[in-house]
Amino acid sequence: MQQDNILVKLYQSPKTVFNTKDIALLWGENEYNKLRSKVAYYVKNGGLIRLRNGIYAKDKNYNPRELATTLYTPSYISFETVLRDAGVIFQHYDSIFATSNRTRKVKCDGKEYVYRKLADEILYNNAGIVDDKGVATASKERAFVDMVYLFKVYHFDNLSSMNWKVCFELAKIYKNQELVKRLTKYQKQNAQ
Repeated sequence: MQQDNILVKLYQSPKTVFNTKDIALLWGENEYNKLRSKVAYYVKNGGLIRLRNGIYAKDKNYNPRELATTLYTPSYISFETVLRDAGVIFQHYDSIFATSNRTRKVKCDGKEYVYRKLADEILYNNAGIVDDKGVATASKERAFVDMVYLFKVYHFDNLSSMNWKVCFELAKIYKNQELVKRLTKYQKQNAQ
């Protein structure tokens, strides 16, 4: 009976993906060996799905963007993923793009996650980061500035909805004059 109650705590959480620390907090378990044993029990009996070492889901209907920000922390969803959703770029990508403190590609449960490195002072700055159903996600403007910062040249299909005032305000956190010049160039191209 006690075993079932701890699984209920997990299922009552709005999260769909958990790392071992999340589970320890929800279950109030500080002893690592007991936690590992309980998690292994639930994976074996189908109460949890192991996605990767130390990463678990309630079921196969987990949020892949939540997985992206759980695989590597700190991170947030950005770049092509956000810009495609906002209609700024039209190219479809199956991969989920996120920021991290290291550049890497990860395959997990048949999906590719692409992380691009940003300096810690940018990565840890929450300006333009929103909570999208429990997932840290860049606003359209923050994702755009992230792209312009990392890529000197990039083709954007539709910049008409971009709030340029917000973009230039966000650019301050990058402390990069070249970025401001590139933003100005994109703004002028969009005005034509």
